[in-house]
Amino acid sequence: MSIPVSLTSIPDSLLDRDAFLSGLLSRVTTKKSDGWLQDLRDGAVNWVRHSVIPNTREEEWRFTDLSPLKQVDFNNVKTIHKLSLQDDFALPEVSGRLVFVNGVYSPDLSNTENLPTGLIVGNLDVLPGEVIQKYLAQAEGSKEVFTALNTAALNDVAVVWVAKNVVVETPIHLLFVSVSGESATISQPRVLVVAESSSQVVLIEEYTNHRDTEDTEEEVYFTNGVTEIWVQENAQVTHNRVVREGAAAFHIGKTAVTQARYSRYNCNAVTVGGKISRHNLEILQSGEQTETTLNGLTVIANNQLADTHSVLSLNHPHGISKQLHKCIISDRAHGVFNGKIFVPKSAQLTDASQLNRNLLLSSKSRIDTKPQLEITADNVKCAHGATVSQLEDDEIFYLQSRGIDENNARKLLVNAFATEIINFIPVASLRESLLKTVVTLTNK
Repeated sequence: MSIPVSLTSIPDSLLDRDAFLSGLLSRVTTKKSDGWLQDLRDGAVNWVRHSVIPNTREEEWRFTDLSPLKQVDFNNVKTIHKLSLQDDFALPEVSGRLVFVNGVYSPDLSNTENLPTGLIVGNLDVLPGEVIQKYLAQAEGSKEVFTALNTAALNDVAVVWVAKNVVVETPIHLLFVSVSGESATISQPRVLVVAESSSQVVLIEEYTNHRDTEDTEEEVYFTNGVTEIWVQENAQVTHNRVVREGAAAFHIGKTAVTQARYSRYNCNAVTVGGKISRHNLEILQSGEQTETTLNGLTVIANNQLADTHSVLSLNHPHGISKQLHKCIISDRAHGVFNGKIFVPKSAQLTDASQLNRNLLLSSKSRIDTKPQLEITADNVKCAHGATVSQLEDDEIFYLQSRGIDENNARKLLVNAFATEIINFIPVASLRESLLKTVVTLTNK
């Protein structure tokens, strides 16, 4: 479902309903273009003009208060041309890398050479417009307010296109770096992935920030990202999504996945940064016998808030889905998980499971969890659940009895809890980096 090109039927009284959104739109600068891309942006602008920022009175946002976001006056970012990436960003296992700085493609920092035949990696210019048009902003959920806001500001896209029967042996790295200026800034990166029939690819989608030195004060910025993934018949996509934003940053991300029959989609999502972060993960099954595996890890501290909302629409028979999401929450941080699985009557013989496990490291930390199954089919195997716990004294005592002091015993237990998810990431250097980050966050 695409965003309508024209919304002229909407009365003027319903336009510009939200001053915050109107302010963001007024600062949008896009390259003027003719045809479908401009129509797409214009339709999104009109949709945003008659929308409002979600508030806690809405069921889907009742645990996530966006009022701190609305209090910031964001400006468009200025392209940073001179930026040297730290070695921490480099992943030796990857074969290709796209780097976007403040949402703008940086060819000097990217590497798209020596890619296998049948793999196209680049920005919006690498494919004809009529090809991109079939997929860009065509996924379900394009009218959601932050998704439409991203489309309204669309200037460029990170494109990964895997041709039919092509198996990409090494991962592709999509790196989005935020570099703040003197004022609070907003960037809105966009990703389009198309895996044609019987193809296979591993993606690393990473969001981070750049500071000249560790002593530099954390800057306020807002990343509003959208990723659309099309997994065609018998194709396989392993998607590793890592969010390591600055402590004062706002991050709202949307991942919309459309799976054709016999396809396989694996998502390993790790969030370890941001003042307020939200990930909307939406899976639409468009054919029978699909496999979907969702693994998630959220590690937050101080006063951070991290929200994960996932929706799986299993509309065809013989679908298999497994979801495991873990949260490690310390200090006064607040975690939110809401996972929905829809199994209508047409999705007979579905096998779906969902589990949310939460580890609270402080008496002030908080989790709101709501796993959901909505089933009308009568021949399915479905389960869901949630657990909330603290470190067990018996486990700590056992490790102490083996000569490990209490502090290191706690570290071992926390790391073991996180490692189960991190080990699903098929990139050794990224696993090692994430484990170091978890250790740092949970031992302050």
